[in-house]
Amino acid sequence: MRLANFTKRAPAMNQLSGTKSHLQSFYQTMKFFSYLTIGSLFGLGFLSAETEEARSTNTIILTEQGAKNLRIEIAEATERTFEETVFAIGRVEIIPRNRSALSSRIPGRVVTLNAFIGEEVQKDETLVRVESRQPGDPPPVISLKSPRTGLVLSSHISDGDAIEPDTELLDIVDLSEVWAIAKVPEAEASKLQADTKAHVTIPALGNERLEGKFLRFGVQADRSTSSVDAIFVIPNAENKIRPGMRAEFSIVTDTRENVLSIPRTAVQGDPLNRVVFARDFELDYAYIKSPVVLGARNDRYVEVQSGLFPGDQVVTQGSYGLSFAGGGGGPSLKEALDAAHGHEHNEDGSIMTDEQKAARDGKVGGGGQDHEAHGDGALNRPLLIWASIATVLFLISFQANLRRKKQVLTSNS
Repeated sequence: MRLANFTKRAPAMNQLSGTKSHLQSFYQTMKFFSYLTIGSLFGLGFLSAETEEARSTNTIILTEQGAKNLRIEIAEATERTFEETVFAIGRVEIIPRNRSALSSRIPGRVVTLNAFIGEEVQKDETLVRVESRQPGDPPPVISLKSPRTGLVLSSHISDGDAIEPDTELLDIVDLSEVWAIAKVPEAEASKLQADTKAHVTIPALGNERLEGKFLRFGVQADRSTSSVDAIFVIPNAENKIRPGMRAEFSIVTDTRENVLSIPRTAVQGDPLNRVVFARDFELDYAYIKSPVVLGARNDRYVEVQSGLFPGDQVVTQGSYGLSFAGGGGGPSLKEALDAAHGHEHNEDGSIMTDEQKAARDGKVGGGGQDHEAHGDGALNRPLLIWASIATVLFLISFQANLRRKKQVLTSNS
């Protein structure tokens, strides 16, 4: 008998179990979407208010003349290959193997001098003629030729000087490549590897950046500065770089891909409150003061961890002046938006509703032109709040009904 009853109830139990399982799954899905809907609606209601207020407070609107006076320049926030660097200063030196000295093998007197300090000479070019002290009429004269192509770095003789075999006459250097020696803090030296490169700037030559390849460390550390010499080889095809020139190094220690970054010149504010001035998306000569969280930086760019999106345009040149621009000398946000869109706005930049116009004008009601012009975009904050409350009440009721059905199914099982 019990077996027969169980056999009769089995299909119903299986069906009930399947229904319960589907209902639980549906319940969890609806629970997720209810939370998502509540968050979205309240976000629309309250975050839009905060956004409008922030835009009104932080927007600086300039006149065209004001923007020209500040020489405003714009750059785009871009995801790029980002290099982390170590900054160092140093100097330029001659590569020792590229230096030669000209001397005479016999004693005598300089009768012809064809090369002077700073002049370029070619290999095997006759630079000095020396009259020998050996007897003869006239005495024998020998020619001294350049051992290499290069620059006459120093000269130790003049016409008519007496010379000896051990006298160094001219110093000739090949400057097609030079050493740029960086004073790297000892704590950073371990980051340099065999393939490390550096961006080298020579202040005497302007803002041109040269690529240096790490060769090796110096033979001895500097105790007074706790630094070690790092030798980089840099090209000097035009011979503009001279020994002894000051050099600035951005030594690349790491590289990351797709890092959102902006030029360093765009960043303003103190270390605790970094800001940038982002170009307004719809108004000319309008810039929004935007807080940002920054990460690593190098000699040109700084990483942006939050506060901007790819494609945002930020002020690079003129950003410091905007920090003190105040009202900017231009129209207010309301005036600028009214002129740009052809309809009225509030002081915070939000669209003025018919009710607000009526309240301003002392009338009741009002036309629906703004609502018709903007459709859903004309929904004001109170309407969004009421919609949020209604949705919350509906979802609470719906969830309560689901719980009751779940309890019934559980008791029946």
